[in-house]
Amino acid sequence: MIRIREVIAILDAGAQRTQTVTDPLIEAAMKEGKMEQISPEEIKSYVITDDKVYASPISSVTLKKRADFHLKQWK
Repeated sequence: MIRIREVIAILDAGAQRTQTVTDPLIEAAMKEGKMEQISPEEIKSYVITDDKVYASPISSVTLKKRADFHLKQWK
């Protein structure tokens, strides 16, 4: 499980405008052994932390909603 405070960014894997940013980032993470695919299912988002890049089958919108829900509980 990834803690919310570890997350730097959540990127949509299918969004055209983010591919210019994500493609080099994903390639570098793979070369450095810092890429982890959470599930064999289709990659819908990338979760960026200081240590790793996680390829997730959960959409970025759903992940954001979950993060917002947990942040509201902390207040």
